[in-house]
Amino acid sequence: MTKKRLIIALALFACMGADVSAQGFLNRLKDKALQTVQGKVEEKVDQTVSEGMDEVLDGKSSKKGKKSKDAEMADVGAGEADPTTATASDFKRGSVILFQDDVTAEQVGEFPSKWDMFSGTVETKTLGGVKAINLTDNAQIQPLIKEQGAYLPEEFTIEYDFYYWNTKDDVGLNDIKLILAVTKERSEFPGEGYDSGDLTAFVLKHGVCDTQEHGYYFNGNKEGAFDYSFKKGWNHVALSFNKRALKVYFNDKRVVNLPRVNQPTWMCFQVPYEYINLTFIRNVVIAKGAVALYDRNAQDVSAVEKAIQETGKFVTNNILFDTGKATLKQESMIEIMKVADYMKKNPTARFEVQGHTDNQGSDKINDPLSQQRAEAIVKALEGLGVDGFNLKAVGKGSHEPVADNKTEAGRAQNRRVEFIKR
Repeated sequence: MTKKRLIIALALFACMGADVSAQGFLNRLKDKALQTVQGKVEEKVDQTVSEGMDEVLDGKSSKKGKKSKDAEMADVGAGEADPTTATASDFKRGSVILFQDDVTAEQVGEFPSKWDMFSGTVETKTLGGVKAINLTDNAQIQPLIKEQGAYLPEEFTIEYDFYYWNTKDDVGLNDIKLILAVTKERSEFPGEGYDSGDLTAFVLKHGVCDTQEHGYYFNGNKEGAFDYSFKKGWNHVALSFNKRALKVYFNDKRVVNLPRVNQPTWMCFQVPYEYINLTFIRNVVIAKGAVALYDRNAQDVSAVEKAIQETGKFVTNNILFDTGKATLKQESMIEIMKVADYMKKNPTARFEVQGHTDNQGSDKINDPLSQQRAEAIVKALEGLGVDGFNLKAVGKGSHEPVADNKTEAGRAQNRRVEFIKR
């Protein structure tokens, strides 16, 4: 029985006329319970009062009271997805390792042997029983790559672990920057943000203690920001670059997704001027290869292939013509290119290209019009390099509807093109 229920029960007993001795005992017990509850209320004066306590103290109905946090979370889950779950991690380390340093072979107190330095203070230390690289005094370091000039390929990944303190709230500047330069010469520090001009492709800036705010610069002077809460201890950062697309992941959650970034040539780290024994990194890996480049057309080609594999045909309502004519609209070429790409990858595949109309107008008009439109599609495919021998144009008019022609939505579905594999 909770304290609140005990209070109510004791009050009821008092009203029911128990003997004097029992009544006195119950009154003392009741007073003790009230004192206990009062103390609890005073301890939590700044917190939300529970629904049951509201009933006892204020006489409010629980049906109209505040919802518990669990109930609120249940409502959120029932109504919409947590936004963070929509960003699944697609990170995959590159297949060829270009640089790797877990620091385990380094001697504590010495400069890490696999790195080069522009400025600052850098040495190997132990933190939590593991070796790590400690950077301070505006330390600026880069991997020791013997080959001169650019070494980052068109597709690459970068990973590292860093320690997040979480409790050092008296620290001001407390970030680390991963900098991707665009210069061919690696002898000078390229800068760390707006001051870099056109010398950097991307700069990631994130805190190492007491902050959820992080940011980045890209293509010289463009910038962005985002929130993420690190856990105390070692956290993992990963970056993927593929020809133009750049993505960043914190502990497998994607936090940055840029469609077009300049090609980087080399990388370095930079930390603020002070705060000794604050910034630590380890497990740095640079690899050739990256997360597959998102290409809408490539994705659509896969959709064509999947449809043909599953049903033997590809049906589309996205090939459009001028009203009453067999003249293709320019936007129709996007869909036609999907089919052309599939057919060029499968040169022995043969297709019947069927044109379908709705029932607006007479068969005398619709039948030849659908034939002409099918022929126009075949001609467009041939213009894209598809062998015309594998194509046959067939006009079906309005004779094979797939939806109700009495509604505009139904008529829109019936105005379609089908590529049927033969």
